[in-house]
Parts: sequence; structure tokens; C-alpha cells
Amino acid sequence: QLQASGGGLVQAGGSLRLSCAASGRTFSSYRMGWFRQAPGKERELVATISRSGFRTYHVDSVKGRFTISRDVAKNTVYLQMNNLKPEDTAVYYCAATITTSLDKGAFGPWGQGTQVTVSS
Repeated sequence: QLQASGGGLVQAGGSLRLSCAASGRTFSSYRMGWFRQAPGKERELVATISRSGFRTYHVDSVKGRFTISRDVAKNTVYLQMNNLKPEDTAVYYCAATITTSLDKGAFGPWGQGTQVTVSS
């Protein structure tokens, strides 16, 4: 299972660091992704990271502000979020895939997310 944590309430311009810890199995052989879902909206991709951690992808809306990383030894993936904006408010989830797809349908399992709320 994947458990996201580290969310909270922060003012615009602030920072948070999300963690995604895996339990029960190792995800070192999987490509990992962070997604978010705002109220009334579909779940959307935020960032992905390769199995090695050397290749990352960030959607344009977070590029330059968010950074995905992973610690293979700790079986944990992180999302450093800086310069947060009110539009970043959402529940954030992590998930794994064995594919190169960016489609959320290729990712799973979907554990419990963590709420990020950015006030203006």
C-alpha cells in the first residue's frame, strides 16, 4: 500500500513537503507519480519519477515550484512544493506504474491521499 502524508494548511507562497511511503512491498522497480484532485474536478497528474530517480516529469502548472524525488532505500517518494498557490489546493495522492504512461489509469494502487490547503 501507498500512504501519502505531509499535507496541511499553508499560506500562499509557503512550502510543504509530501511523502509517500510504501508498505508491504517494494516499489523500487516502479515508476512513481504524484496526482491531485480538487473538489469537483478530476484527478490530475502532477509529477512522475523514473525507477532510478534520474528522470522526472512535472506538469507545466507546477514546473519550477514542485520537485519530485525518491529514496529507494527508504521506499519513499517525495514532493517538495514551494511557492504554493491557492489553486494548488487539493487532495494529493501517490501511485505506481510499470508503464511509461502519463495516464492516471495506468497508475495504482491508490492509497489514502493527503489534503493540501493553500490560503490566499
